[in-house]
Amino acid sequence: MPNSSHFYEKELAALKRSGRYRERRIFDDGVVDLASNDYLGLAHNREILQATMSDLNALESHAAKASMLVNGYTRTHQDFERALCEANDFEAGVILGSGFSANIAMIETLVRKGDALFMDEKYHASGVLASKLIDGELHYFAHNNTDVLELLLKNSTAKRNIIAVEGIYSMDGDLVPREIIELADRYNALLILDEAHSSGVIGENLTGILDHYNIEVKPNHIKMGTLGKAYGSFGAYILASEHIVDFLINRAKPIIYATAPSLFDTLLGHNALRFIQENTKELTAAIRSRQDIVKEIFGVEVEGLIVPILVNDNRKVMAIQKALLEENILVGAIRQPTVPSAIIRFIARLGLDESEFREACIKIKRAIEAETSPR
Repeated sequence: MPNSSHFYEKELAALKRSGRYRERRIFDDGVVDLASNDYLGLAHNREILQATMSDLNALESHAAKASMLVNGYTRTHQDFERALCEANDFEAGVILGSGFSANIAMIETLVRKGDALFMDEKYHASGVLASKLIDGELHYFAHNNTDVLELLLKNSTAKRNIIAVEGIYSMDGDLVPREIIELADRYNALLILDEAHSSGVIGENLTGILDHYNIEVKPNHIKMGTLGKAYGSFGAYILASEHIVDFLINRAKPIIYATAPSLFDTLLGHNALRFIQENTKELTAAIRSRQDIVKEIFGVEVEGLIVPILVNDNRKVMAIQKALLEENILVGAIRQPTVPSAIIRFIARLGLDESEFREACIKIKRAIEAETSPR
């Protein structure tokens, strides 16, 4: 065995050879940001920021200081949970430090011995990790395939059946079919809806997939949403029936053993929720406008604000990203194993005015064509 302190040198070299090597970068503040998940541009909203700083300054303490089950649970947390429940028509809720933690909390806790978990094959990596921790059966089903899922449910002899899907899938940008939600209701299965990319983006009230399909919330529905995307903050929430939230509070390790969510981020999320509720019509119109521009320039219809363009080559997506950065435009260059085939992923976010977004789209299309056209 080589005497070296570079314990993972070969693995890193293999990643570089395959075009899958990743590194952190600090991008210029002036870049046209079409890579982040700041869907509504609220991460740049100074009015929300100033209101939040004023709210925080009025508190006795600016930090949660402890776990929710010690003395970290505050009126700030409770007020936001109640506002989320009211906005989404759920009985109860609990907020957590991140969407990653929320998926670990839900899946590891709710799938008990004798239960069966049916997870869409394109579910987020946090859910996939959580699925390795469960005591029950685990079944992945083909992406958005209602026939396969129904067959699994028909043949299940589990004590409880639990389905895990996303409202909008983070890489493909497609919606979970209405039929999957209806299957969960028909078979009385618990339905986990990861709404990280759909909350704040779709539905008449911009609350997500149930709102989009005009489906009434039922006792078997469990919703997870994040604050670090459309809400321009950081953290997450789980909404469900009162007894499910009670069970999570009593058994979920990311709730029991973690410091309560940041008071600043909680206040910021609450103020973002108010902003969305007060400006729903204007935000919805702006979202539709961005979708129309994407259809006009790329010829594709998107359900939310995620625009994936298949390139199918790791090195080419990196070259496209680099070329666009030279034009001051930042897009995502997504490679395996995050996606099966490499894509350029950009967000039709509302942080830009329409003319600036249109111009950026034209440049993105040109850069993709320059790299992928036959030579």
